[in-house]
Amino acid sequence: MDETIKQRSKEVDEKFCSDCGAVIKAKAEICPKCGVRQSAPPGALGSTAANGKSRVAAALFAFFLGGFGAHKFYLGQVGLGVLYLFFCWTFIPALISLIEFILFLTMSDEAFNQKYGNT
Repeated sequence: MDETIKQRSKEVDEKFCSDCGAVIKAKAEICPKCGVRQSAPPGALGSTAANGKSRVAAALFAFFLGGFGAHKFYLGQVGLGVLYLFFCWTFIPALISLIEFILFLTMSDEAFNQKYGNT
């Protein structure tokens, strides 16, 4: 049988690339054949940006430690994180981070990647 017509079936620990359809390891984040980043595995807490930052993780940081600016440090906005730390005694950063928590939850993954994926 001709090799171009014959297709290899995938094993239990393999999956098909979302772009080129090549058989790759199930845990692969990037296809070794075409270089396209694969979607998040089932059970993951949402997708991640190109720099590895997660929208859900940022939202959780904003909710639980937002008054201290933990979500700003996580997203690479160190200057704003220091500002949050400096004014944490006023509880103003806590109120702002509660609003940012809601914004992170309602923001689409594409909007999050566009805004925070390049840092």
